[in-house]
Amino acid sequence: METAVKKIAVLSGKGGTGKTFISVNLASIIDNAAYIDCDVEEPNGDLFFKSKNIEKQEVFVKIPKVDMTLCNGCQKCVDFCKFNALTYLPNKLLIFDKLCHSCGGCVLVCDKKALTEINKEIGNIYVGKSSDVFVVSGKLNIGEATGVPIIKQLFKYELPVKNIVVDCPPGSSCLVMETIKDADYCLFVVEPTIFGLHNFKMVLELVKLFNKPFGVVINKYSEESENNIKYFYENNIKIIKKIKYDKLIVEMNSSGLIVSRMFPEYKSLFTDIFEEIKRFI
Repeated sequence: METAVKKIAVLSGKGGTGKTFISVNLASIIDNAAYIDCDVEEPNGDLFFKSKNIEKQEVFVKIPKVDMTLCNGCQKCVDFCKFNALTYLPNKLLIFDKLCHSCGGCVLVCDKKALTEINKEIGNIYVGKSSDVFVVSGKLNIGEATGVPIIKQLFKYELPVKNIVVDCPPGSSCLVMETIKDADYCLFVVEPTIFGLHNFKMVLELVKLFNKPFGVVINKYSEESENNIKYFYENNIKIIKKIKYDKLIVEMNSSGLIVSRMFPEYKSLFTDIFEEIKRFI
């Protein structure tokens, strides 16, 4: 019987914690793995992977289009839309595609068939490979309201792998909810500061709502920051690893290099993290 693909979602309460650093290195040390960059507003994982043979696919959503020669101004579509994406002026129906949720309801309630659906491109998906890692990234077009349709499309790819590392958007938005809902494990990347702890707590509530197993990696750790992570000990939250602040990591990240591919001690560190996660999934 074939084993189901395991998805590890890597989250952070805020930007700058090292979420992508952890995600990229974790995917690099796992056999038969893929890395999916769901941070569609700022995807940067492939700056490290530098994947080859990249294929591009456009992502579309459906939005309504009106034929005013058929519209009789009944405004059934306006009344139906709960997102205020349509409004009627004298002799003209206006459509605000940024507010549209692509439900198609306005088309269904139009007796005169004045509304039809057309495709609107909102972003792109890029699929490539870096060494043995499949790299899949989504990118939202500038000015678009939401990247949820792109994230949904990212997970439709059938990849020949056993493990997937998902680089989530930061924070606790709808994008994050869409990203973690099918995850087998959630790995928090936390910086040991007051702000880092505050934002972690918000995302923790989200993960608990989804009833997901989880653990924490403290990144940029130092002995001076120990006081800021008492919360984890007091609440029995599993700290999988403390990664000390290391100038080498800063230099490697600045150069777009993957430390686990270059230094045995970091390959061993991320292998330890993965082995701990495997106990829960």
